[in-house]
Amino acid sequence: MKVLLLSFLLLALAGCGKPTVDLPPSVTTIGQATPLSVHVHDAHGVKQVTATVEQNGAQYQVGQSSGETKTADSTFNFTVGVKTTPQLKDGPAKLIVEATSGGLFGGNVRLERDVKVVTQPPTVSADSEQHYLYLGMADLVTMNVTGSYNEAGVRVGDETFRAWPMPGGKAGYFSLFAFAWNMPQGTAPVVYASNGAGNDVTTPITVIFPKKEQPVYTQHEIQVTDQFMQKVLGELDPNGSGDPVARFVRVNTQMRKDNNKTLADLRLKTADHFLWSQPFTRQSHSQAEATFADKRSYIYQGKKIDEQVHLGYDLAVTQHVGVEASNDGRVVWAAPLGIYGNCIVVDHGYGLQTIYGHLSRIDVHEGDMVKRGGIMGLSGMTGMAGGDHVHFAMQLDGVQIDPKEWWDPHWIQDHIARRVDLPGFVEGDADKKLYSAPKVKKAGSGTKAKRRR
Repeated sequence: MKVLLLSFLLLALAGCGKPTVDLPPSVTTIGQATPLSVHVHDAHGVKQVTATVEQNGAQYQVGQSSGETKTADSTFNFTVGVKTTPQLKDGPAKLIVEATSGGLFGGNVRLERDVKVVTQPPTVSADSEQHYLYLGMADLVTMNVTGSYNEAGVRVGDETFRAWPMPGGKAGYFSLFAFAWNMPQGTAPVVYASNGAGNDVTTPITVIFPKKEQPVYTQHEIQVTDQFMQKVLGELDPNGSGDPVARFVRVNTQMRKDNNKTLADLRLKTADHFLWSQPFTRQSHSQAEATFADKRSYIYQGKKIDEQVHLGYDLAVTQHVGVEASNDGRVVWAAPLGIYGNCIVVDHGYGLQTIYGHLSRIDVHEGDMVKRGGIMGLSGMTGMAGGDHVHFAMQLDGVQIDPKEWWDPHWIQDHIARRVDLPGFVEGDADKKLYSAPKVKKAGSGTKAKRRR
């Protein structure tokens, strides 16, 4: 009898647990028809889930599950908003989600979240400028947003670029955006605004896409020697085993992809103001041994084993030359980064960042402020590099772009300083020798060995 009683008590205790309920953190606003996804975990399944909106003392049921589930993890999708509940008005409200366990005694849990009801979508408009777009390059658009919104900016295909308040306290917003090197040429950039309640509005930007003036990217064959393969694997896959070619390709593909994601995520560490006031500079006395968006075929023993796109400039001077900051900014990365070797990333504000790879030595730390032309370390051949050089790249809100227009003071005047306040920038004071069209040097002489990355 005692054994039976104990078993009953254990069974009862096992059946009286409460479920756990999760709502996406993005659910802060309710609009016309806002999707609501509720995740519930309960080892005994879920008997029922209800969603209610409370506003001004009244409660309105906006969702209810259709049946009991037996799985430990369940997701319930509802549509909440003014279309189905016209009694809701603009203003604060409370979203209430209740879940009942499928256990023996049906434990219940209640989750509440403060939300805002927004019945009207925002409005957004773009400037009337003609924006000339080129593959791999950038531009700036000014815009106005009215109404309730929590996100705004520029959308180009599947890529988004944030909007920022106009500097100097002026009304309106602006966005620095890029047209990526691999974006289909027919893609139409738009300014957009969203209030997080399912209300997303867009307006086209006036663009001109000069087809005859678009960059033509070069193609190269990289001869992978046994010595170079051993160097790469010894540094980037020291504990790996198996076929060296397969390991090399994995480093060149998956590690490259992971490293580029790490770089893109640094957009979250950007300043909300300009950290620079002069044109960007190119590494002094450097020759470009590779340029932006070069398409590289990797050849080993006469066979093509991989293909990658090189998103930057390989700038060579002499061995272990001092690596110069291209402009004023704040260091947001100063550490090894896979194929980029010892790497420095400098933030210049508003999502614009410069990248310096393959260094032999890093002399700055994350958080340091650097000045234009200041020495941050020494060039080298760490990572996937076959000779001493600096891999120089730029990214805008995580999208890597061609740096060459940022070296041109006239371009900065026409596309940046003319449209927004850039404190301290005077085109006439810019050093006219700072910019010159990159010259691609054929590898071979002196200490400038053939570049491989």
